[in-house]
Amino acid sequence: MRKLALHWKILLGMLLGVAFGFLMVSFSGGKDIVEDWIKPFGTIFINALKLIAVPLILGSLITGVSDLKDISKLSKMGGKTVLIYLITTVVAVTLGLILVNVVRPGESISEETRTELVANYSQSTEKYKEEAANQKESGPLRALEDLVPDNIIGASGENKNMLQVIFFAIFFGVGLILLPEDKAKPVKDFFSSFNEVILKMIDLIMLAAPYGVFALLAALIVESPSADLFKALGWYALCVVSGLFLMIVFYTTLVMIFTGKNPKEFLNGISPAQLLAFSTSSSAATLPVTMERVHEHLGVDEEVSSFVLPIGATINMDGTSLYQAVAAVFIAQAFGMDLSLGVQLGIVATATLASIGSAAVPGAGMVMLVIVLAQAGIPEAGLALIFAVDRPLDMCRTVVNVTGDATVSLLVAKSENKLSEPKVKDWDDNYKG
Repeated sequence: MRKLALHWKILLGMLLGVAFGFLMVSFSGGKDIVEDWIKPFGTIFINALKLIAVPLILGSLITGVSDLKDISKLSKMGGKTVLIYLITTVVAVTLGLILVNVVRPGESISEETRTELVANYSQSTEKYKEEAANQKESGPLRALEDLVPDNIIGASGENKNMLQVIFFAIFFGVGLILLPEDKAKPVKDFFSSFNEVILKMIDLIMLAAPYGVFALLAALIVESPSADLFKALGWYALCVVSGLFLMIVFYTTLVMIFTGKNPKEFLNGISPAQLLAFSTSSSAATLPVTMERVHEHLGVDEEVSSFVLPIGATINMDGTSLYQAVAAVFIAQAFGMDLSLGVQLGIVATATLASIGSAAVPGAGMVMLVIVLAQAGIPEAGLALIFAVDRPLDMCRTVVNVTGDATVSLLVAKSENKLSEPKVKDWDDNYKG
């Protein structure tokens, strides 16, 4: 009997997790059982993925950069990568603004519901406002200053410092390029073998993926707010999800036009990473799987995937940018504000730049949203209006973030003649048996 493919196993785990969560909610003490005995397994699964994120970036990026043998190739690839990421982000923000102005979901929020939401979530709002205030107080070159760590061991200690790790890995790789071949070879061989070990660890972790997502989804259901609040925010959620769906269509169209791959082949190849992104709400936690799927199952050369994807996980947040645009205008509409074209163009610019600095972890987009709201003159207290549905929407927008990263890696690989036939044509050979 043919075994289920990985993405079907993950999807089955998600569905069973949701069903189990709803079942436990109906029992007295069921929520405590899930939080005490089920949720920890989901946390362990996420931690295992995060555990290898930094080693994976170091191994794959140092190997990929040093294999280029020419610094001019690195700058050329880097320029293409950043440019395409910026273009897709602007498209995402613009699409979000068009949808929210057409649907106008904020006008469906009653005064009574608005007051209730602000009262229920005002305490959580203050936390994000404080974090955003700290970021706004930073100087204009703070982002550039933060890019260079004073201690690579310290920088590697937290996944939110991913850009610093990427900087070190690229710098180290450039150093290897400039060394004579005989002196660089032992170091390159070490990191090449190191990278293979990390990839094998990913294979082992993925064996537990269906059980990990089961635990994560069950915990999400028992911790969700009341259904009444979800109904009040239904139009807003529909607006965000519609925009995110259209971004997936946009990506598959780009891939089909520029690489010749049909949408089914692309989505089959990246689907396990998409499902993990949905379950974990973290591009950083999903990064190891994204890199494996893009290289093994979509045919992107490791030189490209090891360079483009880690950068994308930190600066390419198309789903987050779209959500910020929709959320900002939604909150303005809920407060009866009419935003001018100039203000909305400011939202495009701010959301695009904010997404670059957004950490690839759950909830980071909320901090960036505070900055977007402040720039547009929208009451920051309105952040409380969207807390009730932010968690499920965060899961959806992370799927778009990861899909966008995979799309750009394919486009860059095609432009560099580094796109070939996938090593694994039966999409889940690595995880069968």
